Amino acid sequence: MNRHSLRLRLVAGGIVAILIALAIAGGALVVLFERHVSRTLAQDLDVHLKQLLANIDVDAQGKLVLTHPPVDPRFAEPLSGLYWQVGDDHGQLLRSRSLWDSAVELPADRLSPGETHEHEATGPGGQRVLVAERVVTLSAEGRPVSVRLAVAEDLARVSEASSAFAKDLSIALVLLGCVLALATWVQVGVGLRPLGALRRGVADVRAGRTRHLPSSVPTEVHPLVEEVNALIDAQEHEIERSRGRAADLAHGLKTPLAALAADASRLRERGERDIARDIDAVGEAMGRHVNRELARARVRGRARGGAATSASVKPLVGSIIATLARTPEGARVRFENFTADDLCIPFDRTDLAEVLGNLIENAARHAAGCVRITTDRNGSSLVVEDDGEGIESTHLSRVLERGARLDERGGAAGLGLAIVQDVLDAYEWRLELSKSELGGLKATIAPRPAVPSAMPFRPISLNKSRTD
Repeated sequence: MNRHSLRLRLVAGGIVAILIALAIAGGALVVLFERHVSRTLAQDLDVHLKQLLANIDVDAQGKLVLTHPPVDPRFAEPLSGLYWQVGDDHGQLLRSRSLWDSAVELPADRLSPGETHEHEATGPGGQRVLVAERVVTLSAEGRPVSVRLAVAEDLARVSEASSAFAKDLSIALVLLGCVLALATWVQVGVGLRPLGALRRGVADVRAGRTRHLPSSVPTEVHPLVEEVNALIDAQEHEIERSRGRAADLAHGLKTPLAALAADASRLRERGERDIARDIDAVGEAMGRHVNRELARARVRGRARGGAATSASVKPLVGSIIATLARTPEGARVRFENFTADDLCIPFDRTDLAEVLGNLIENAARHAAGCVRITTDRNGSSLVVEDDGEGIESTHLSRVLERGARLDERGGAAGLGLAIVQDVLDAYEWRLELSKSELGGLKATIAPRPAVPSAMPFRPISLNKSRTD
């Protein structure tokens, strides 16, 4: 895929959207996890705070007494991260062993009795701790004593849990992203499949295997199919009109050409042979060009816009051989038809007869005694070769040059190979000329490859006597 590929753009857009969505979801999940851990931590601190509240008292001398300290062993481990302390308004302070010789710095705010307050503060060693504190009023000898109870836990626990969660979550999100990217690729492939069907349909229309694109397509593509089919119908109609105009032109030129021939005949009878010969040459040249353009119009119309068709090769070759065998040039040679019995070529039968007829006739004209028609090993091309004089390799290279002429040497009609090439071009086939093992010329017709050859074929006269 290149950068202009629609599939690449859709997949890239989908992957970018997936990455953005996963990044936002991952960040949100980490934040939610931190809030969940913080709430869990606050609930644990509230439990410890209630244990302190249940066991704190004031004796007769007004001293704070903790009958049963909280049972969590971290309170007895120095700097364990879990702490408690209890103080009154007379400066007394009880604290857990985990605080060692330090204390939690509580804000100088006044709490309402019975209200639990949660906030962050600085603990021992500069730790950031979450504190849950509460103020209660106890009685000592009838005197009220305000007692402030606080339980704190290091917030590093929250950070460590969040980091571990983010690490595990990132692995899961990467795997999820890969699955979603693969799903996007499959989804885009399924979504673009109708375009692939349209491409194959256009190829079938172009190759002449069908006349219209298939109508069984998704609703979104159906208007495009209708427009393309309408364009094909309009093109076929225009081709038919062009063929009709070409036929009208040919019929219109027949009368002037016949008049020229009659004038030339009268001039010849009056002794003006040079003028008559010049007029005949002009008339023959005009007739050749008209015939070629008519053949080209007929072939183009059928190959580009006609219905799907194919021609059986062996019977057609046999029919051509039977016809040529009754001509003076064909009667003196032996024809060998080695084509496969079941070989069919996607040509209209008349067009294929035009191609093979010209090639076999040309081979018979220049053969010494044998003309052979064979099929290649793959059965995808036809070969016509003879045992005549052939052509030199230097002349063969000129045959393949662009812009060379077929009829520059005169002689025969000079249009055989030109019409052959026109027919093959219409069906996207090619003509290749080479040296035959029989000694003469080897003409091969085959489907045109996907990559055009560096030297497209342009036929010219073949040797001293060959002009088609």
